[in-house]
Amino acid sequence: MRPLSANPFSRLLLLAALLAAGTEAAEQDFSAVQITSMPVSGNVHLLPGTGAGNIAVSLGADGVLMVDDQFAPLADKIKAEIARLGGQSPRLLLNTHFHADHSGGNERFADAATIIAHENVRVRLLDPEAPRAPAALPLLTYADGLSLHFNGEEIRLIHLPHGHTDGDSAVWFTASNVLHMGDEYVVGGFPFVDLLSGGSVEGLIENHERLVGQLPDDIKIIPGHGPLSTKAEMQAWIGMVKTTAGLVMEQVVRGRSLEQIKAQGLPPEFAAYGTGFINEAAWIDAIYRSSVNP
Repeated sequence: MRPLSANPFSRLLLLAALLAAGTEAAEQDFSAVQITSMPVSGNVHLLPGTGAGNIAVSLGADGVLMVDDQFAPLADKIKAEIARLGGQSPRLLLNTHFHADHSGGNERFADAATIIAHENVRVRLLDPEAPRAPAALPLLTYADGLSLHFNGEEIRLIHLPHGHTDGDSAVWFTASNVLHMGDEYVVGGFPFVDLLSGGSVEGLIENHERLVGQLPDDIKIIPGHGPLSTKAEMQAWIGMVKTTAGLVMEQVVRGRSLEQIKAQGLPPEFAAYGTGFINEAAWIDAIYRSSVNP
């Protein structure tokens, strides 16, 4: 794994981002948020995120397995929706990565659930400058890949290195034919590449190219954010990522500055991708900095 950045300024930025995420969750009014669900395929249900990451839940004879858990204040509502589906408190909780909108509820489920994630998730959550409660830490970690056998199917955790972060996992429900991608894939917007947490644009692209050949064409894909998706839609999205990254890199090779590249911008056909969490300027910045400081 890549260590946490040794650059003091980078670490300050990372700490500020983590503290901001925690403050935002603490200050946000979650009273109006409704947790709903929809069946996806086989054992798997989707609990769509409202300003937070999408949750996948497997229900069956072995109990409940959950992928991601949004923010802590939503835990009771998540538990209530799982109960409405006929499940009990999750026995297993998988984190696709460490960001608070996907793992913020860990300690609220840790009394009944074993938390599992890539080893770098635990490292990030142990950062002494932005520590999480001990109960929020993964109990089981893995390095390259892990298979769980639960509710009658193999559930594969696949490490996607240095993409969104350095600790991302895709979770493949093999019999249900469902894949949870975490924030390695977000529908309809530019990706968030967390350069301060081991992410890179090149790694994100490589992860998709490595993974897509393993997937059946009819697999149902749960993105980190956005509606249920398909393999074809995800391939089109990563095509957009590759194209826009290539356009920026052409300018880098020509010796243009970051400010010049931002001033020129991307072609208008990509404008719609910049209306979400990551705008065009932030995406250009990520591509530029990922290329000049790998």
